[in-house]
Amino acid sequence: MAYKIRVILDVDQDVFRDIIVNETINLEELHFTIAKSFGFKGQEMASFYLSDHNWEQGEEIPLFDMSEDENSFSMATCTTSMVLKKVGDKLIYVYDFFSMWTFFVELTDIIEHTDDDLPVIALSFGTPPDEAPEKEFIGESTNKDDYDVFDDENNFDNIDDIDLDNY
Repeated sequence: MAYKIRVILDVDQDVFRDIIVNETINLEELHFTIAKSFGFKGQEMASFYLSDHNWEQGEEIPLFDMSEDENSFSMATCTTSMVLKKVGDKLIYVYDFFSMWTFFVELTDIIEHTDDDLPVIALSFGTPPDEAPEKEFIGESTNKDDYDVFDDENNFDNIDDIDLDNY
């Protein structure tokens, strides 16, 4: 089986790629395929994020497993078919955490494919801009009063008064 995946770059102009991959490739291979299909070298840090149908960002699947838990996911240990099970399933892919190139990844078709010449770019539309667009990150609370506690030095203990032997 093969997966036809649409990868949309989150920019003002339409820029997307339709990529056909073997369903058994791991997300690390998908990461390199996506990066190269948009003209990147694939040498920057990246992560996939599980997503619902409203593109809400869920659990991270990082390029490298940096946790102490040996059983956690990383791109190398997670196959495409583990996270994209049916047509319409979605992922968010972030490439280069300094630039924050963001992509919307959606499984658009499951096809019978027996050729070994995968992955292949089935459709390439648009050219990525030279620089990633600015991203605005909004926390759960945008009320400035919630953060005034950090402006008052009396809200913090003096480091000299803390008994560090108890820690």
